[in-house]
Amino acid sequence: MENIKIFSCSKSADNFTKEICDSLELPMGEINSMKFKNDNNFVQILETVREQDVYLIQTTEPPVNERVMELLITIDAVKRASAKRVNVVLPYYIYSRSDKKDQPRVPVTAKLMAELIEAAGADRVITCDLHNPAIQAYFRIQCDRLSAENLLEAYFKEKNLKDMVIVATDAGSSKKAYKYSEFFNCPIALIDKRRDGNDDRAIASTVIGDVKDKQAVIFDDEVDTAGSMIETAKILEEFGASEIYAGCTHGVLSGPAIERIKNSPIKELVVTNTVPIPEEKRIDKITILSMAPLFAEAIKRINEAKPLGELFKIS
Repeated sequence: MENIKIFSCSKSADNFTKEICDSLELPMGEINSMKFKNDNNFVQILETVREQDVYLIQTTEPPVNERVMELLITIDAVKRASAKRVNVVLPYYIYSRSDKKDQPRVPVTAKLMAELIEAAGADRVITCDLHNPAIQAYFRIQCDRLSAENLLEAYFKEKNLKDMVIVATDAGSSKKAYKYSEFFNCPIALIDKRRDGNDDRAIASTVIGDVKDKQAVIFDDEVDTAGSMIETAKILEEFGASEIYAGCTHGVLSGPAIERIKNSPIKELVVTNTVPIPEEKRIDKITILSMAPLFAEAIKRINEAKPLGELFKIS
């Protein structure tokens, strides 16, 4: 690997960045980020990036809007420092759930984020398991979308569940569930679920398929307040599932999520570290897998102008 520099855009991204750098046997780039007394952000790159292939890594630990400004200002800083190529690494795409105009007079903030990142000077974005795959097309620059599918499949394969059924939380996730059911060579079940407005409340009514006395595994792209997942788990328990597991790429775990998971029939929730999970949220029911090695491999291949195709196993 030649002419490459990797920077963390914030303290919240330091651990993920360090894992990537350790995988690549590279040092983290030196950067100074601070706030003036007037609350304005300031970023200074403390080493030369002229004609370098620069990777800026940013996570979405709250406050999210602060993370956005840190990212945009850092892009501008390295662009003005004559970086050859500015690559933005967003393990979890910011504002990914605001991806369409599905109500009157609402923004499409995921599209706005793409425009802001481009306007700041990024040449490429690397992200993972978008809430809506169409977000990838919001960019005019290259956008690479990795997936945690292989990682989650490998983990649950090692568990060697004997009588497994893959559960789709709604019709929209049935395609993803079908892909997992093909891998595990097991049946699929579908939850008939309705969402009520903007309050993240999902109401599950019945199960389409057989889950009685089976080990049910729910796969989804993210778990936020966990309302939808817990409703799914409750109805699976009601219909006789013997054990209930869940696997998600992004463990956002906001608001009442931890308390809900703790008191739910879910035996284990498996997430990745695309979103930093603080110690106080790391309960026994939650297992965290690292996506850093996959991002490191993607960075290595991009830097060496090698194909990324085999990294893109996407449901």
